[in-house]
Amino acid sequence: MNQTIQPHSGAWVTFTYASFAASAFLVAIGVYFLPIDLWMKGYLTMGIVMLVQTCVTMTKTVRDNHESSKFVNRIEDAKAERLLMEVSKAA
Repeated sequence: MNQTIQPHSGAWVTFTYASFAASAFLVAIGVYFLPIDLWMKGYLTMGIVMLVQTCVTMTKTVRDNHESSKFVNRIEDAKAERLLMEVSKAA
């Protein structure tokens, strides 16, 4: 079981960074032009920043869990392969 990891293309990485930058900029402009008090704008900005941070953290956690389960599966496959080889040698 030899799996190769395919990295993302440079175009995809650039697109994701540009999309994030554009969305953050547009939300910031939207909050700036809201007809509300400055402290309310600050509260909205703080909430948006925390939302982005938790999205990044959640994405990393989901990916890490997926990667660790793949590693555990490879260990289990190796154990089963070794057991099968031992049984076939004994027969």
